[in-house]
Amino acid sequence: MLNIALPAPFARQIRTARELVDERRRTPEETRLATASTGFDRLLEGGLERGSMVELIGRRSSGRFSLVLTTLAAVTRTGEAAALIDLGDALDPQAAAAAGVDLERLLWVRPRHIKEVLASTEVILTSGIPLIIIDIGMPPVPGGRGNEASWLRLARSARAHRAALLISSPYRMSGTAARSVLEARSSRTTWTGRGRSPRLLRGVAANLELIKSHKPRRQGETATLSWRLAEDVPGDNGAQTTRRGPSGRQTATSRHIEDETHKNVIRFKERAIA
Repeated sequence: MLNIALPAPFARQIRTARELVDERRRTPEETRLATASTGFDRLLEGGLERGSMVELIGRRSSGRFSLVLTTLAAVTRTGEAAALIDLGDALDPQAAAAAGVDLERLLWVRPRHIKEVLASTEVILTSGIPLIIIDIGMPPVPGGRGNEASWLRLARSARAHRAALLISSPYRMSGTAARSVLEARSSRTTWTGRGRSPRLLRGVAANLELIKSHKPRRQGETATLSWRLAEDVPGDNGAQTTRRGPSGRQTATSRHIEDETHKNVIRFKERAIA
């Protein structure tokens, strides 16, 4: 009856519930989340696949966490939510915001042990968040590699809930559970300054190799990633204001951002790992 009372141009745009459902079924669902890193996306055939687990390994200074930030920024900028399970306690909210991460769309969990990582990830996978990243940090990892059966369970849960699950670790953690495994290796750094002037880091580059793929013929493919530092990093005096306490956790300004933006995240973590 509503379309009878409306002007013809508006009435033609009204759809019944059945028509809307049929139209949605006919529309192909986007199956991958682009990371905005051309090389990474190319090795992953267009981005992180929804419903699959990908593992990214790399030692210190390999560019691994920079790639995590790039991925979080790319996904949250499109309006999607993302979760970071930060066992390595590496996230600096100020630096993440400067890199383009939308903190309001980021669920930040800070576990203390690999068991808490596995338990909280299993809970978050059921929430409908399309991207979940686990950052293991650097050795020694509290709790070691975890149980392979737990990683297999997470892979099955990611497939069931159509979530892209990215594991960022210093070495292989997930055993056979990951659909694809990539290794990041530091390549080179570029500096500014000549003669006796101070030498300042200008950019870094890393090599990325696909060492496991569901398409065996693609194993061994490589890509080069590069990051160029901005001229000015936002802060109180035109410089980054991150400060860390003895435990390595953010304090002062960056801690304030965490407390104001992620109160719901901290409460969630306490419930998930209790």
